[in-house]
Amino acid sequence: MIQLHYHPGSANMAPHILLHELALPFELVLVDREQSAHKSSAYLQLNPNGLIPVLVDGDLVLYEAAAICLHLADRERQAQLAPALGTPERAHYYKWLVWMTNTLQATLIHYFYPDRLVDAGNVDGALQVQRAAQARVGSLLDQIEAQLAGHGQPWLLGAGYSAADPYCFMLCRWTRNFSGPAAAPARTRPVIAAYLNRMLERPAVQRVLTDEGLPQPWV
Repeated sequence: MIQLHYHPGSANMAPHILLHELALPFELVLVDREQSAHKSSAYLQLNPNGLIPVLVDGDLVLYEAAAICLHLADRERQAQLAPALGTPERAHYYKWLVWMTNTLQATLIHYFYPDRLVDAGNVDGALQVQRAAQARVGSLLDQIEAQLAGHGQPWLLGAGYSAADPYCFMLCRWTRNFSGPAAAPARTRPVIAAYLNRMLERPAVQRVLTDEGLPQPWV
């Protein structure tokens, strides 16, 4: 059986949603970050970076949330959660997933962990990093708003729901407590707000919110 090593609300949310969308049997394995379980020797054998999530699928041990999403969509091709190979739509699917993990997610990590980018004890420097990251997230969310508004369809890539949508939902959710002039939560943008509401209507999303015990605000 597939195992998904997770911590509530972490980057496991996107692959967790996909597992429910695909109706695959799987087991959730809690990695308790509060107890530094992600830095334990046992977990580091699965992911030497000590990051969450990890998916174990038979002999396959896979980390990086975007890679897991790509794998799951290709593993169950009949579900059509990825555009056809060799098409322009497939190219844009790759583009958005890579953009989300390499640009938006990376900037959000700088916002949540600004101390990683400055010397120990440099509180003012960490605050500067956090403010800059939040402002950059704001401009990146504007790109998502423009993408959705530009095609006027329900999902990130257009008319068809894909593995890119749980990833987008997850990252937008991470902004739910933003405040101040630098950047507002994703839900304050009207087109993204409607998109997030559509995501919340999906049974797979509701199951993940329940499975992971996540309180409101959900987005």
